[in-house]
Amino acid sequence: LDGDTGTVMDFDGNIYQTVQIGAQLWMAENLKPTHYDDGSEIPTGLDNSAWVNATEGAYTYYNDDPSHLETYGNLYNWYSVDEGGLCMEGWHVPSDVEIMELEMFLGMSEFEANSTGYRGTNEGSKLAGRPDLWNSGSLDENTEFGTSGFSGFPAGNRDYYNANYNSMGFFGAFWSSTELDSFTAWNRELEYHSSVVYRFNATKQFGFSIRCLKD
Repeated sequence: LDGDTGTVMDFDGNIYQTVQIGAQLWMAENLKPTHYDDGSEIPTGLDNSAWVNATEGAYTYYNDDPSHLETYGNLYNWYSVDEGGLCMEGWHVPSDVEIMELEMFLGMSEFEANSTGYRGTNEGSKLAGRPDLWNSGSLDENTEFGTSGFSGFPAGNRDYYNANYNSMGFFGAFWSSTELDSFTAWNRELEYHSSVVYRFNATKQFGFSIRCLKD
């Protein structure tokens, strides 16, 4: 049933709320583990130069401050997605198409789902959660805010230009497992000033949030 909730635990023992949306079972919180599910450590503590030049998996906390972990989870680069084993056994980082399935279930047309940039009507508001975390704007002011149970948070990002941390409270970005080319991969962004969902291909060294989907 839609809106049914449960929990799932990762390799490190973190417990996450889950939510059924249509035929899909999603995590309703951002991923936090510091290990892949085979027990190997995911690199962290990369300085600015190492972060922007990374070609293997890595994660960080926003502003290198672990106090953000509990609410926002970690920010992972795309290489950590590509390594596999980032999600719990029986779960995976969703493909671009699987995220489209979620968006279309929430009302987006197939044509819009397949387009780039700002798409849809209020699907972004439906996917967001925790109004206390968001800067006030069209996202949290929409009457559909929070209705899907996905509960997307504005965790911000670590960029690949100079490894700065940006936009906590304003934006939440989520990787898909689908690459566009050798430099970029598809992701989704929720933005405080818009009730729709932004789809774009980002450079793989960006640090974004991760939501896992049940196999």
